[in-house]
Amino acid sequence: MNRIKIIIVIILLAIMVESRGQEKADNDYLIKIDVTKTNYPKEELILQDFTDVEYIPLETTDDFVNEGLVQDIGNKFIIVTNGKTTRNGDIFIYSRTGRALRKINHKGLSGEEYTDFLRIILDEDKNELYVNDIFKSKILVYNLSGKFKRSFPYKGNGDGRYYTDMFNYDKDHLICYDEYNKTGSFFLISKQDGSIYKEIKIPFKKKLLLRQIIHEYEDKDATTLSVTTHIASSIQSRIISHNVNRMLSEISSDTIYSFMPDYGLRPFLVRTPPIQSMNPEVFLILNCFYDRYIFMEAIKNVYDWKAKEGFPSTFIMYDKQKKSFSRYVVYNGDYSTKNEIHLNSLRTDNYQIGSWQSLEAYQLIDDYKKGILKGKLKEVASKLKEDDNPVIMLIKQKK
Repeated sequence: MNRIKIIIVIILLAIMVESRGQEKADNDYLIKIDVTKTNYPKEELILQDFTDVEYIPLETTDDFVNEGLVQDIGNKFIIVTNGKTTRNGDIFIYSRTGRALRKINHKGLSGEEYTDFLRIILDEDKNELYVNDIFKSKILVYNLSGKFKRSFPYKGNGDGRYYTDMFNYDKDHLICYDEYNKTGSFFLISKQDGSIYKEIKIPFKKKLLLRQIIHEYEDKDATTLSVTTHIASSIQSRIISHNVNRMLSEISSDTIYSFMPDYGLRPFLVRTPPIQSMNPEVFLILNCFYDRYIFMEAIKNVYDWKAKEGFPSTFIMYDKQKKSFSRYVVYNGDYSTKNEIHLNSLRTDNYQIGSWQSLEAYQLIDDYKKGILKGKLKEVASKLKEDDNPVIMLIKQKK
């Protein structure tokens, strides 16, 4: 009997040691950052030293003229829309190499049309496009020939839904972010009917928004005018693909989590001071991930209404190899001069692409004439015309 007790004690001790070892490993893995710190040392990086860069000139025809706003990229297709200055409902489908294939436009008020879209997701396996119409609180599904297949409304739980971010999750589900939901943020929903498969609970005390509101009063009719300014949250993604996982960034929480394949949440990064204790808040926004570096931005939630400026940012980089933070400047190595690249949060639903940028043809032609381009970009620019569509620059994980 004593021998059995000894064995049990040994097993329990082994479990405790393993548990503490795992806890230490998790703590070692957890990144911690003070968002109020602005005096990090500054580093200069060359983009091509830690990424693979691909340039895709979008074919220009009489029917294919656009502003090069990339919605999604698959293995075979690129989905592009307008949106910088024009929102006319056009959806352009290109081959992965930039060849113009077809244009779709179903903007309208019927049940098979969208009034506008915030995001379009490509599912190449199903040959489907998911168009997020936030004004109708609805997702419309078309095939890649533009034929309407089905639609479904956002499914609420009494608190409403407003999906400001949306990506593929697996063959049956989309993962969505609801910026304005007071109790939840992230949801896995059915691609077939929009039903909520799983609500992913990120703990936070109170929903906070990166915005400022001012109220003005007119004495003559005692009405209230409301003006809202906020940093383009529609492009500041809260769902970030990294390897096989998704990083979930709820700015009302102090922790950024990795959403695991088993639907578990693993703390990845913790910010201080606690966001709920700050006035004004300093929000932490993840921009993009690469094998060695994580690029992020600390944004102070203030705005000067007279000067019409605000939301000052500190751009921060975390070096996973050195385990240190710094401010950063990144230069495009395909320029012979120092051409700065801002690694923003513009991204597609493609794990291999950390971010993308749209390069105007006329600007590339001008740089080519100045003789400051080299490498692949010089070759691309040499074949452009000034009224061509933009060149899409893909900033990919380095192989």
